[in-house]
Amino acid sequence: MRPIPVFAVPIVYNRPCMHLWPLNFVMPEEFNLPALLRGWHEDTLSFVRNALPKLGFIVLAAVVLIWLLRVLTSRIIGLQEKKLPSGLGTQQFKTLASVITSVGVFVIVFVAALEALPLLGLNLGPLLASVGVAGLAIGFGAQTLVHDFINGFFILMENQYDLGDTVKIAGVKGTVEAMTLRQTVLRDEDGTVHTVPNSAIQIVSNMTRDWSQLPLRVVVAYSESSDKIIGLLKQVAEDVRHDPAYSADFAGDIQIPGIDRVGNGEAEYLMLIKTRPTKQYPVSRELRRRIKELFDNNKIQTAGPGKVYVVDSGTAGN
Repeated sequence: MRPIPVFAVPIVYNRPCMHLWPLNFVMPEEFNLPALLRGWHEDTLSFVRNALPKLGFIVLAAVVLIWLLRVLTSRIIGLQEKKLPSGLGTQQFKTLASVITSVGVFVIVFVAALEALPLLGLNLGPLLASVGVAGLAIGFGAQTLVHDFINGFFILMENQYDLGDTVKIAGVKGTVEAMTLRQTVLRDEDGTVHTVPNSAIQIVSNMTRDWSQLPLRVVVAYSESSDKIIGLLKQVAEDVRHDPAYSADFAGDIQIPGIDRVGNGEAEYLMLIKTRPTKQYPVSRELRRRIKELFDNNKIQTAGPGKVYVVDSGTAGN
């Protein structure tokens, strides 16, 4: 009797959960706190040995540069105060020095940050891109403000006018009372205060830079002797020029060119007065007072009131 062959028939188990795990799946290992602490310790030692000395050098260099910049600007301001005892240009120079100091400190801190952040493991690419986009948006939104600051910086740097100067800017005339990078404050003759943004200043007319000149016109009757009038005007000019109360206000001798205009029964004589800045007005008032007294004492006839002739040409029927 032949034995019946036995075939190996695979037995299939109905266990669907066995084929759900991917072949490359790795079960998480048990949390190993000592290994994690050892890794942190090695990273800390590496940072202390390599990055920390560089970071300390960058911070120290930035602090030293900022200190040197502040010392340099303070020394320059001190020298400028000695050269300008009036103090008018000193305030302007202090404003310009503070602006330069602020810009210098910002540049130093910005460069130091660019060098230090990579040592801390920070990627500067996205940060710089964000800063660039934000700066572009702010620039478009504040064009006038940026124009104010740029124009104000050049006004201060070029010393176009000082505090106390009489200037005409943006169609407004007055005395400069305050000036910053943003704006200039003027006060006119009747006390009105005008605030002018620096971006609106295109032309600066300074009436009190270095010296001032005032043309004074004296009108007398046409019948008066011109030699006599010129002699009296020269006498008044010499008296005021050598008066201790006014001698320091002059920047040159008073010039009397002679008759400047003749007409309508009168003659007009011209006097040119060159004075220190802002001193032309008190000097001219004193000259007018003395000219009146001298003309009264010498019986000088002044010009009579103008006469207007009205001619009636008549109308039809008259």
